[in-house]
Amino acid sequence: MKILVSNDDGYLSTGINALTDALEKVADVVVVAPDRNRSAASNSLTLESPLRVREVGTNRYAVNGTPSDCVHLALTGLLDNEPDLVVSGINHGANLGDDVIYSGTVAAAMEGRFLGLPTIAVSLVGERLEHFDTAGQVAAELVQKLESAMLSSDVILNVNVPDLPYARLAGVWSTRLGFRHKSEPVVKAKDAHGRIIFWVGPAGKGQDAGEGTDFHAIEQGAVAVTPLKVDLTRHDSLPQLKDWLAS
Repeated sequence: MKILVSNDDGYLSTGINALTDALEKVADVVVVAPDRNRSAASNSLTLESPLRVREVGTNRYAVNGTPSDCVHLALTGLLDNEPDLVVSGINHGANLGDDVIYSGTVAAAMEGRFLGLPTIAVSLVGERLEHFDTAGQVAAELVQKLESAMLSSDVILNVNVPDLPYARLAGVWSTRLGFRHKSEPVVKAKDAHGRIIFWVGPAGKGQDAGEGTDFHAIEQGAVAVTPLKVDLTRHDSLPQLKDWLAS
């Protein structure tokens, strides 16, 4: 199996290197990742300036673009041989609930899915973030599961791993996305010239975080594996909308 690895924290991040080390034990790996931190880039593509690629090692490429750029470029012209799977991560921090809307890590996986490949997004959840090896081992195990039994072609696996030693994990749970409370207020400050600036506030705590959610799994020390599907149509509202438009 050949795996394309990308992320949003940049090609030098601890997470992507831990993921690469773990996956190289079970597959051939090529890394195409941003040349710097592009967290919260979501699904953006660079359309009005050229993308530049630097080969930074054997099967290692750094791109001056977003996570989506990296995967798109890799799958539509950069690589001579198409990989079998895209794995994005290991993200430095959670991608729980509403986070997936903004996440560059999840966006890289989505781009791979748009282009026809099975994909996994992996994030490490905690405050100090020490156990990247745990998340790497979980990712490698999921890759081996996919190799032996592929999931539906439209599924993206969003995987959140508690920052614990592997032996202390409470299991690997199938979960749904929870929801966060409203984000904290922006932080108002002044720059060196006395001009007003704003920093986006921290994400809200879990609101819908009960049993069955990704938040609950992490709280219990378990890996949260959430299947995502990129279809934003609210199908159950179509009849109501049709009646409303006709009224």
